[in-house]
Amino acid sequence: MARVPRPRLPRRLDHGEEASLVEHLDELRQRLFIMLGAVIVGVVVGFVLHKRLINLLMKTLPQDKLAKQGDKLITLTPGEPFMTSLWVAIYFGLVLALPIIFWQIWSFFVPAFDRSHAKLIKYFVLLAFALAGIGLVFGYYIVLPAASHFLLGYDSDTFTGSIQARPFLTFCTSVLFAMAIVFELPLFIVGATRMGIIKTQSLRKNRRLGYFIVACVAVALPGVDPVTVTLEAIPLLLLFELSIWLSVVLDRRSRRMRAAAIQT
Repeated sequence: MARVPRPRLPRRLDHGEEASLVEHLDELRQRLFIMLGAVIVGVVVGFVLHKRLINLLMKTLPQDKLAKQGDKLITLTPGEPFMTSLWVAIYFGLVLALPIIFWQIWSFFVPAFDRSHAKLIKYFVLLAFALAGIGLVFGYYIVLPAASHFLLGYDSDTFTGSIQARPFLTFCTSVLFAMAIVFELPLFIVGATRMGIIKTQSLRKNRRLGYFIVACVAVALPGVDPVTVTLEAIPLLLLFELSIWLSVVLDRRSRRMRAAAIQT
């Protein structure tokens, strides 16, 4: 009986190893299939757990408001329950697949860098996933409850409203996704300074301009109410300042290493 060949994971090229364009494209194709497969598996898991995920998001709502409509979200069309659950599963699948996606991207591009930079990029990938997780936790426990209480309690003596499933869950997933991206700001800035795209001295000199740009980014993020915008802007500003000091520390470390290399 003929043995069925087992699928092989794409081989990562070594530093300085040459490969043809066809080999690069074949490696890229395999890694894209792995990333797509990770997302599909994540979506399936998310769909199996979609009731628990939706219940977790519903806990960020004021419970007295939710109790008035039977502790359930309202849907207005026949297909809304299924499509809403599917989109929640898709967002969950993307988040669950992030470690594999980051790792596949790192494995594909790392041969283009020398070994010292490759090690740094590896740490950046791991830190990127950790920061995204911190952003999700911050968004779930801080931003969403505060935003929900403010929005649903605004002029409650004048307005009465119902919590519809799709708008509420879309708002939640958008805010959580935005917070995951926001917490990656130090990596973007430090990476840009390491590659020489931005000078650390320019960051320090134009700090006020940076604050203004960061504030504009916060306004452009999901949520138009002052509570959501403020809670999104605060970590942005703090992370921007942290990015500047991290860049300063890494610059000083690089200068010491170059000086030590010259002396030896």
